Formats: sequence, structure tokens, C-alpha cells
Amino acid sequence: MPHGAFLLAAALAGLTLLGSSCRLYKLERQLDPVSAEFLSQVRYIITSQERKIYLELPQAERQNFIEEFWQRRDPDPETADNEFKLEYLGRIDRANEMFRGEGRAGWLTDRGRIYILFGPPLDRIRNPSSYELSARCGEVWYYGDFPVVFVDAYCTGEFRLVTYDLSWLRDRNLAYMHELNQAQARSMNTFRSEKSLFDFSWSLKKTSVEETRIEALLILEIPYSVIWFKSVADRLETTLDCELSLKDAEKKTAWEHKDSLALSLPESELKDKKNAKHKWEIPLVVDKGLDRLAKGKNTLHIRLINRTGNEELRKVMDF
Repeated sequence: MPHGAFLLAAALAGLTLLGSSCRLYKLERQLDPVSAEFLSQVRYIITSQERKIYLELPQAERQNFIEEFWQRRDPDPETADNEFKLEYLGRIDRANEMFRGEGRAGWLTDRGRIYILFGPPLDRIRNPSSYELSARCGEVWYYGDFPVVFVDAYCTGEFRLVTYDLSWLRDRNLAYMHELNQAQARSMNTFRSEKSLFDFSWSLKKTSVEETRIEALLILEIPYSVIWFKSVADRLETTLDCELSLKDAEKKTAWEHKDSLALSLPESELKDKKNAKHKWEIPLVVDKGLDRLAKGKNTLHIRLINRTGNEELRKVMDF
């Protein structure tokens, strides 16, 4: 690739990432208080993929996501209690009690974050004279022989984490760690080793806008790695269903559309495409209810169904 073309491709890739980040930031700002509280509460353990899916869900679908979020992390689904959830929320409460006085809730401080993620240390030394600190006030927490250092530079009670490489803690299953850490490790290993969460990206390009008619092209990009297939003879097959509804400012449906896509390919081709995405383009024509749509903010709702595996996902965007 010529040098100039490479720079252009890199720049376009950067713009794509920036655009996605800005879009998710905007969606987060629009969350209702209950949805925003959950996202804040799980900030230390939610994955980037889970966060993206949660932000793109319609409000009515988020409660199901929350229930499944905790279920994926339940170390023993056979018991009535979810030990992981109880321990995580319990650590938040204890962090709020232990780390007051920094101008924010204790669980949002550096010490609170480490306490929640790694549990109570074996030893906690305040203002250690035997440890080199850049300030007179500080704490050293020991997990085994590994020190985690916090410094209060002006002795005002505001501690900052100065141990930046915590990979030693993440890489070792220490015996004294609580169930939270063990359950989190198991859930993350399962999450990564199995098929990824069903997800897709979508965009809308309006091709013609007139008083009596709107034409557009809906573009869906679905990673092959999230699609369930069934084996039929020597091929892998499935069908995706797409249901669309356009709602006006009063949340009343002004337009609906349904479409289906059959996928069939040999297993060898699927292996080659494990990091690729399937692009599905759906032409849209809206020629009814335009008077209602012209009155205010409209939203386009999508429901994508993978018939194999019975998976589905809903999303919404401004129209």
C-alpha cells in the first residue's frame, strides 16, 4: 500500500473509533437515572462489549440485561443466592464506610477501587517509615509479598494509587482472595472462551428525502463470531430476522418493516471469517405517517433475531 494511502486508511480508522466513542458517550448521557446508576455501580467489572450492548439497548430491555449480567457471574447457579453479586455489593458498602473524607463516595476512591477488585489486603500499613514514599502520609497494602502503595501528597486525607502495574495481582489466584475474585475470574474466562455476546453495529444512510417519501439504506454489520449456525449436510446454515419500527415523538408506531436473511457456508469458510463481519443492507422506503414524523423527535427500533440458538437483541437510534 502506498504511504499516503496507508496514512489515509489509518486516519479513517481513527475517525471511526472516535465516532463510535462519541456515540456511546452521547448514549450514556441520555440514560435514565436507574439505568445510569447500574452502569456506574458495575464500572469496575463490566466489559467494554457488555457496556456497548447495554448503552444501545432500548430502556425496556435493560432490566433483562442486568439480570443476565449477574447470572453470568454467579459462581454457583444451583444456590438461591448469587455469591458474586452479594460480595461485590458488600464490598462497595464496606468501601464507603472505610474510605470516607475524600470528597466523594468511598467506593469511588483509589483505595475503594482496589479494595473492591482485590479484597482486603493481608496487611495494611499506615505511614510506613520503612518504605520509600514521596510524602509523609501514605499507606502500603500487602497482598502476599506484593505491595500496593497509596500516597497522600499533602496529608489532607486524599490518597492516590501510585502502584500502576497490578498485573501480578490479576495473574495470580491468591488463596486469601475472597469468592468475588475467584468468581470474577471464572466468569471472565467463560465469557472469553465461549462464543461472544450476540451483537451487531448498524447505521442509516438517507438516500432521498421528499415531502411524501423517505428512502434510506440500513446497514447491519454482524460479526461471524457471534452468529450461531446449525450443521446441514456439509454446510453451516442459519437465518437472521430483522424487525424494524419507526416511532414518532409520542412513541406511536408510524411505520414497520420485516426482513430475513439466510446464511449458508462451508465450515472452512466460516473459520476464515472468524474475525470478519457479515454486511446486510436493507433498503427502506417510508411513505406513510410522514406528517406525524415531522412533528418531533423520532426513533428507529430494531429487533435482530438469530433463529439458531434463539438469540435476539434490540437497539434504538434517533431518526
